[in-house]
Amino acid sequence: MRGNAEAALALFSHRENVTLGNPFGPVARGFDRVAETARLASSHMRDGEATGFETIVKHVTPNFAYIIEVERLRTKLDGRKEVAPMPLRVTTIFLPEQGTWKIIHRHADPITSVRPWDSVIQK
Repeated sequence: MRGNAEAALALFSHRENVTLGNPFGPVARGFDRVAETARLASSHMRDGEATGFETIVKHVTPNFAYIIEVERLRTKLDGRKEVAPMPLRVTTIFLPEQGTWKIIHRHADPITSVRPWDSVIQK
């Protein structure tokens, strides 16, 4: 949200099957593509901050964990002068790697409220 993806990327696995589905494009697979996608997305944001996290569900086992939440963010997107809200519906899946939980998959999209049924049809 501030133009630099490096802190977020430190949370990701470097496995070949790591994936990222961000709200700006298709799913990226493999750490190099995930990093490229995250850096491109963050380059369009500045002066942002997280304002809240609403946990919908969380599940943790010794070998697997996931969280579904609504992230409430604020950022300046591209050339905009005003900071605007950017709520995201997010699913994140974690696996343990060498004693640390790492993100193996993250999907975020802007659908946080009810939409018309036909909004999912591409025209």
